[in-house]
Amino acid sequence: MSDPMDVLAPEHRRLRIGDAWRDAASGVTFVVEDPATGTTVAEVADAGVVDGLAALDAASRAAAQWATTPPRRRSELLTATYRALTDRAEEVARLITLEMGKPLAEARAEVAYGAEFFRWFAEEAVRVEGRYSTAPAGGYRILTVPKPVGPCVFVTPWNFPLAMGARKIAPALAAGCTTVTKPAAQTPLTMLLLARIMEEVGVPAGVVNVVTTKRAGEVVSALLADTRTRKVSFTGSTEVGRVLLRQAADNVLRTSMELGGNAALIVCADADLDVALHGAMVAKMRNIGESCIAANRIYVEEPVREEFTKRFTERMGALVVGNGLDDGVDVGALIDEPSVAKLDDLVADAVGRGARILVGGVRPDGPGHFYPPTVLVDVPDDARMLREEIFGPVAPIISFTSDDEVIAKANDTEHGLVGYVFTRDLQRALRFTEGLETGMIGVNRGLISDPSAPFGGVKQSGIGKEGSHEGIGEYLDLTYAAIDLP
Repeated sequence: MSDPMDVLAPEHRRLRIGDAWRDAASGVTFVVEDPATGTTVAEVADAGVVDGLAALDAASRAAAQWATTPPRRRSELLTATYRALTDRAEEVARLITLEMGKPLAEARAEVAYGAEFFRWFAEEAVRVEGRYSTAPAGGYRILTVPKPVGPCVFVTPWNFPLAMGARKIAPALAAGCTTVTKPAAQTPLTMLLLARIMEEVGVPAGVVNVVTTKRAGEVVSALLADTRTRKVSFTGSTEVGRVLLRQAADNVLRTSMELGGNAALIVCADADLDVALHGAMVAKMRNIGESCIAANRIYVEEPVREEFTKRFTERMGALVVGNGLDDGVDVGALIDEPSVAKLDDLVADAVGRGARILVGGVRPDGPGHFYPPTVLVDVPDDARMLREEIFGPVAPIISFTSDDEVIAKANDTEHGLVGYVFTRDLQRALRFTEGLETGMIGVNRGLISDPSAPFGGVKQSGIGKEGSHEGIGEYLDLTYAAIDLP
C-alpha cells in the first residue's frame, strides 16, 4: 500500500493564503507525528500573527466577489468538492488515520460524513430566501434580505480533522462567506489536503485559506481583534470556548461554539438489550471514544444491570487495539501522550474511590499512544470521570432505580450536548426527551450525527447549530427594508 503522505505534495504542506502556498513568514515549521508510532510524518509551516493576518487579507479581498457569485455557481463548486472527496475517499482516509490514529474503517466513515456536508449545503446554497409581505397595519411593505456575514475564522479540532472543517466551510461558502481555517496542530494535514482539493475543483483564490500553527492563541487572538473578521466558529473544549467568546465580544462577532460534552447514556429495563448494547458500543467507542458526543456515563436500570454489564464488558474486551492502518484493528492510537495520561489519572481516581475495573485499565508497553477499552463498575458519584469529559475508550457503568433519579444525575453537569436513551416505551422516551437538558438526544440509537440534522448543545456545550437548514442561517445576516406603498 502506498504511503498516505503521497497524496499531499511537499509544496502543499505550507500555508494556503489567497492563490499561493506559502512558507510562514518566519520560516519556522513544526512536526506532525503518527500517534501509533511516535514517528515524524511531516513538517508543516508554523504561522505567526503576520501570516494569519495575511490570510484574513486574502479572505477580505475575495469577500465581495464571492458574496455576489451566483448561488448556483457556489452550489456547483460545493458539489464538485463532494465528488472529489468521494472519489478520493481512500486516500483521504489513510491520511486521517496517519495523523490522527483512528482505524481506517472509522476514517472512511469520517470522509463519507464530511463529504456529505458539501453535498447538503450545495443544495441549501440555492434555497436561501428572504420575505416580502404587507405590514399588518398596511401602508408599507416588509422586505427581508439575507446577506453573508462576511469573512469567517474557523478553529477546528483534531478528532475529526476533515468533518469538523467541512461542517463549517460548506455552509459558509454556500452562504457567500470567505474563510480562514486554523486546524489543530496535531492534525493539520487533512485540512491542507481539503484546501488543495477545493483549489483543484475551482474554488476561487481567497475563499478558502488555511493557516497551520503551533501558536494558536496569538494567531487566533489577532484574527478576532481585526474588525474585518465578522464571525468565529470553534469546535473544542468549553474552557477554550469561553476564552474565544470573551475575545469575540470586543468586536461583537457572530459566534458558533460546539463545546465539550458529558453525555449520559441511559438503558432502561424495558429496552431491547441487543439494540442497547449495539448503541452503547457505537456511542462509547466511535472514534476511539475521542468524541464530544461519546457516551461519558452509562446508567443502567437495576433489573438489567448485571446482564448488560456482562455483555458490554465482553464486547469491549474483544476489541482489537493496534495501528489504525493495520487490518482488523478496532481501536487505534489516542492522539497524544497527555490524552493517555489523563485516562490513567481518571481510572486511578475512580479506583481510589472504590470503583472496580472489569476489563482493561492498564496501558500497554511499547511505542504509540494506546489505551485499552476499559469498563468500570461501582463508580461513586464523586469520581472525576463522571464530572470530566473522558475522551477515550473508558466506560463507567452506574445503576439507577427510577427515571427521576437518573434524569437528575444526567442533568447534574454544566454540559448539555447530547444524551442517549434506550427504551421500548414511547411515553417514557418522550419523558426523557423532554427531561434531559441537552441539545440532542439519541433514542434507541447511538449514532446521531447527520448533516441534515441540527447539531449543537445547550448550557456550556455551545451556541448555535451546525448542519441542517439551520446551519446556513449561522452565516447569514438579515436586512429589513420598510418600503412605502400606500
